[in-house]
Order: sequence, then C-alpha cells, then structure tokens
Amino acid sequence: MAGRRVPWPDRPVAAAPSSSGRPAAWPLCKALMRWAPAWHAARELADRTELGFPPATRLASITGPPAGVADLIAAADLPAGAELLGPVPLPEDPGRLLVRVSRPAGAELSRALAAAQAIRSAQKAPEPVRVELDPLELF
Repeated sequence: MAGRRVPWPDRPVAAAPSSSGRPAAWPLCKALMRWAPAWHAARELADRTELGFPPATRLASITGPPAGVADLIAAADLPAGAELLGPVPLPEDPGRLLVRVSRPAGAELSRALAAAQAIRSAQKAPEPVRVELDPLELF
C-alpha cells in the first residue's frame, strides 16, 4: 500500500488483510464501498431473522438472582410459543434469562412481564429483577 492512494471508502478494507492475505470484505465495509446502506440494512435484517434476533422477533432480557428470575417467570402469563433461553450466569450479573416471542406477540409479552413485576412489587419480593425489552446487548 506504500505510495498508493486509496479512496477513503476503500480504506477500512485495504487496512485489514484477511487470512488469505487479500483485503477483508466485511459487510459494513462493502456497504461503504458501494455506498449502499439499503443493501447493508437488508443483509443485517436477513441475518437477524435467521438468528431470531430483533427486529424479526421480540426479546425480553430478565436479569437478577436465580430465585428472583424464577419467581418472575412463574408469575408471568407468557404468550403461547414463548421460548425461554437460559438462564445463563454472567460475570457481571447474577444471571440472565431471555424470553423470545414472535413479533406479533411482543405487546402480549410486555404486558405479561409488567403484570408479573407488579405482582412481585406488591408482594415486596426481596430479589430485585431487571426486565429489558429488545436489549441492545445480549452478551
């Protein structure tokens, strides 16, 4: 690359060689090179749909002590077809459970979890539990 001028949209690709020694072609870099944000958005949506991530589905992240998370799930009248993913112990959190539903069932999931939190609050549950819908970070 010495002595060769690279147009600025090509610089991220030119700067990161792949294992074959040729420039890496990441989807975001391709979108920059092509000036094609719609192409990148369509690809990202297809990847998220394949993995079952938002916006193709609705996810709720429930974080807290295992007993509190189990108590919340027991109190919640989850929509039909709800998938429970976890619980997963995390280093910075006591534990996390993900609940995944289809996009049309998202409002029902939200109402069910809000009602369960209200029940736990009225009962003065000792374990705090955090509920986040469509979290930005999963891991």
